[in-house]
Amino acid sequence: MIELFFTDKIKAAFRLGNPVVALESTIISHGMPYPQNVETALSLERIVLDGGAVPATIAILNGKVKVGLSPEEIDYLGQPGTNVEKVSRRDIPFIVSAGKNGATTVAATMIFAAKAGIKVFATGGIGGVHRGGENSLDISADLQELANTNVAVVSAGVKSILDIGRTLEYLETMGVPVIGFGVDEFPAFYTRKSGFGVDYRLDDSKEIAKVLDTKWKMGLKGGVLIGNPIPEQQQMKPEVIEEAIRKALLLAEEKGIKGKAITPFLLGGIKDLTEGDSLFSNIRLVENNAALAARIAVDLSTL
Repeated sequence: MIELFFTDKIKAAFRLGNPVVALESTIISHGMPYPQNVETALSLERIVLDGGAVPATIAILNGKVKVGLSPEEIDYLGQPGTNVEKVSRRDIPFIVSAGKNGATTVAATMIFAAKAGIKVFATGGIGGVHRGGENSLDISADLQELANTNVAVVSAGVKSILDIGRTLEYLETMGVPVIGFGVDEFPAFYTRKSGFGVDYRLDDSKEIAKVLDTKWKMGLKGGVLIGNPIPEQQQMKPEVIEEAIRKALLLAEEKGIKGKAITPFLLGGIKDLTEGDSLFSNIRLVENNAALAARIAVDLSTL
């Protein structure tokens, strides 16, 4: 049994039946440079609060699974040089038993959110099938977690460094519903369109909450992926981001970067190649997701 450690604010939210939104911590330790990582994490918490829900940023600190972090703990996770492991499902027992610090990925955040009773989680983009994954079998554990864990994930789609088509095929095989919020086409993280459709388009957070409530009351195991496109004025030009991804992938191959290190490496390389434009888009899209997640959590709490 995993022991969870809650802040007083999260305990109060559960006691009062107030809606809670889970937030991941890899975005702090591995997704963005300092100080933008800490500023973004604190901004996400404010956005969730403004939306009527309580934010619960999740991480492992000194071997303890923390549901809800203080501003000081968020700053600690984001400081350059802090020894924080990137933690997915397979890593959890090693980081906890060794008393280490861990930043939770989508998969790990979903696990702890579900154990805490949190039904809605906002992130930037989920992991998926990597480009060339049909040969390397490099597939994120996020997809299996979506198939098995009862948490709704609000994201700006799949990170565009991945193979979006194969990722959606994998989700279909595993029975994971993919919703487009206000769109018929699945978003592609930095851009609003990917060229791939969604299973269902829903235009209102109340509709989404009703679907979630129905799915889980029927005993249908697993999560739901909600594709929330980046606001139009803040998206990047598809040709610009695709060229940056191509160059970053080539550099990763030259340097032999693989496994859990590949995504942070690619995101950092793309930021440099786009002269920081991709970082700006990344921040805006995850803030947009936090706002939608708060609305869904509030609506779900009324059902």
